[in-house]
Amino acid sequence: MELTLEDTPIPGLVVLRLPVHQDARGWFKENWQREKMVALGLPDFGPVQNNISYNARRGATRGFHTEPWDKLVSVVTGRVFAAWVDMRAGESFGATFHVEIDPSVTVFVPRGVGNSYQALEDDTAYSYLVNDHWRPGTAYPALHLADETAGIPWPIPLAEAEVSEKDQHNPRLADVSPMRARKTLILGAHGQLGRALRAEFPNAETLSRRELDINDAAAVEAWPWQEYAVILNAAAFTAVDAAETAEGRPLAWEANALAPSTLARMAQAHNLTLVHYSSDYVFDGAQAEHSEDEPLSPLGVYGQTKAAGDIAVATAPRHYLLRTSWVIGDGKNFVRTMTSLAERGISPSVVDDQIGRLTFTAELARATRHLIEGSAAYGVYNVSNGGPPTSWADLAREVFRLRGRERADVTPVSTQEYAAGKDLAPRPRNSTLDRARIPRTGFEPAAALVALERYLSQ
Repeated sequence: MELTLEDTPIPGLVVLRLPVHQDARGWFKENWQREKMVALGLPDFGPVQNNISYNARRGATRGFHTEPWDKLVSVVTGRVFAAWVDMRAGESFGATFHVEIDPSVTVFVPRGVGNSYQALEDDTAYSYLVNDHWRPGTAYPALHLADETAGIPWPIPLAEAEVSEKDQHNPRLADVSPMRARKTLILGAHGQLGRALRAEFPNAETLSRRELDINDAAAVEAWPWQEYAVILNAAAFTAVDAAETAEGRPLAWEANALAPSTLARMAQAHNLTLVHYSSDYVFDGAQAEHSEDEPLSPLGVYGQTKAAGDIAVATAPRHYLLRTSWVIGDGKNFVRTMTSLAERGISPSVVDDQIGRLTFTAELARATRHLIEGSAAYGVYNVSNGGPPTSWADLAREVFRLRGRERADVTPVSTQEYAAGKDLAPRPRNSTLDRARIPRTGFEPAAALVALERYLSQ
């Protein structure tokens, strides 16, 4: 018999059929085999605790209990009739499934699905792996074993079964408050990207630094991370030139390196998905295009801090690192500056030897949702708008044209000419990101110049 996985009427609840190797001495099985099970489609749910329940007599019945964690349930000895009721808010609320479990059957139970087990033999024991630690005082929904809506066909009538006093007084389904899904948290919600993420994830929770200082170790440890599923980290120190100063340097390291390191540690400890946003500044610009796998080579302090943050985020098992360039959104940015100059009759000089692509925050937020909801492989994704690379001067000319000015009103200059007499941080000459990876997930960004025209029309 081969290891197989079967779906059930309850979303996320799956049955695994395990090979059991027997001889005169007894039997052996691989009760938890991460590599093989994940390859079949089981979530890589990161168990942290292993529990065993023992029932001395046939008929002992436990449940329905709806724990706030995922669990993988299997029988050690004996046989168990197992039943589940979906207690999660949503369309599948109240859906049921039941199956008999012996040593050859394992069931993955997602968070929020109520579970119950009835021993079919004396001396029955079943084991379950869970991906969060049990804490005293943890409250969660329960359901009466005899709920008429669920209609579970118990092999041993409940009147003859052994049921705890507490379980005998659990509510009916009509009186149960459904378990809410774990939340999405946006950090840096008031920046250009943060505002776009709020629009794309309207039900997400936002936190200011006043509410939670990521660099306050005690506050971070005390925060109820078990209530969350996803962290979208749009918080960053983005003042590239200020990062080179004595005042700005520690702020940049704190926001761009230390904070992501802390979030990665929390994501690993609490089985969270961490989404973090990086920059073309982690490269020196020597290559015409930068792939996701190119070694980091930052030129200045800002790029160095972002590179350190990238390395830290990669330690979280569930991470999406979205590396982007030339970000434009709701706030002060290059396009708005050029628009203002065009409307005020000013003719600027703009560098023409820095090459890249614009990334509009709405597109970046859309890519974020696409990766999360599509369960794309974790890792690094370069994300920008599409179309051919351009220079800053090319973009300025296009803004001027769309605002009724002559393209020739923008004077192209070299970076060296523009920087003369100014205290500027080093910038990569080539910021173009090779977007080979994200199209393979089914995401195609709009062309940058098309998105620019749409942005200006708004």
